[in-house]
Amino acid sequence: MLTQGQLSAFKAELLKNKQDLESHLDENDHFDLRSGHAHESTGELSSYDNHPGDEGTELYEREKDIALNDHIEYQIQSIEKAVQAIDKGTYGKCEICGQEIPYERLQAVPETTFCVEHTPDRTVSHNRPIEEGVLMPPFGKFDLDNKDENVAYDAEDAWQEVSSWGTSETPSDFMTPQDHYNDTYIESEENVGYVEDFENFIGNDITGKEVTVYPNKQHEKYESALDEEGIMTTFGDLPAYEHDPYVEDDK
Repeated sequence: MLTQGQLSAFKAELLKNKQDLESHLDENDHFDLRSGHAHESTGELSSYDNHPGDEGTELYEREKDIALNDHIEYQIQSIEKAVQAIDKGTYGKCEICGQEIPYERLQAVPETTFCVEHTPDRTVSHNRPIEEGVLMPPFGKFDLDNKDENVAYDAEDAWQEVSSWGTSETPSDFMTPQDHYNDTYIESEENVGYVEDFENFIGNDITGKEVTVYPNKQHEKYESALDEEGIMTTFGDLPAYEHDPYVEDDK
């Protein structure tokens, strides 16, 4: 139980804190939030001649002022609630469970009317900015690269096709510098129109038979890469007895 002297000391401290907070809000005019528009707090008439980066900075500062103002107003409300509890004789007891609030907690947070276990301030908000509801990864829902076994022409492929004609990026903008300016775009080394390298020079008839190699530059490059590594395929050597390496054994 708190003594009358302790209650009087807490009440005096609470009223002093309330007065300080209210004076702070009055001096800065509630962080200039009473202005009709953010431009009024910066002395600007419009955004016409402002750089978008400057506008972003002003927006961030405005959001910060709103958060600080809400925090101070919440503190004032909590102080008023604690003072009312002192007048009613309920100060020092948790609103939820009715247990005594430790004296040390009251000294640290005199405006509290909850014990540690039931304080609403322990709740971690999972509310996210509304913008996250519409923001998506690059190319949004039209990026199909992460779909299983998907080789469809998606938004990323469309961007690669357009950017192959030139972008504002240079070879120095990439972690692995490109050899040519025509390759300064996302995954420029990716095959276009086919998946595996050999699909660019291998063909067969409508039944899947009569497999034929059509020599071209891609075929020469592929063979040179295999010879340099000393392997039969890009995924390793094949046993001599394995005639159809792409069909797994069902056993």
